[in-house]
Amino acid sequence: MTDPKYPLMENAADTLQAASGRLLSEITLEAAANGDLSITDLRISAETLRAQAEIAREAGYTQLAANLTRAAELTAVPNEELLQMYEMLRPGRSTFETLVALAEKLEVVYNAPVTGRMVREAAEVYRARGLLRRV
Repeated sequence: MTDPKYPLMENAADTLQAASGRLLSEITLEAAANGDLSITDLRISAETLRAQAEIAREAGYTQLAANLTRAAELTAVPNEELLQMYEMLRPGRSTFETLVALAEKLEVVYNAPVTGRMVREAAEVYRARGLLRRV
């Protein structure tokens, strides 16, 4: 989507999709009341997160745009594995090598280069501040 306009539900509901592939315009209160929606209809898609990131970037909210970009990348990671990754990133839980391996997995397996770069930066900061797991 080029040049997205905010709010997306008013300006892009006929082109953006939920994680299920259902158009945002089809996700209505009526559809919910009728039981026509599934849980994946209520999950945000990477495409929608990227559109929100672009809006944030254009408005000058670069940190928010970066967060939304990482969120878009992480939609490819299964929830169970994502929770394990968060646990690994808690101070004192992982070695430097483990965090570098996590970054590589994000980049290679999940095509998440921005998130992989952030994990590499975290590994360096944890090393500098003594926050890595002691072996």
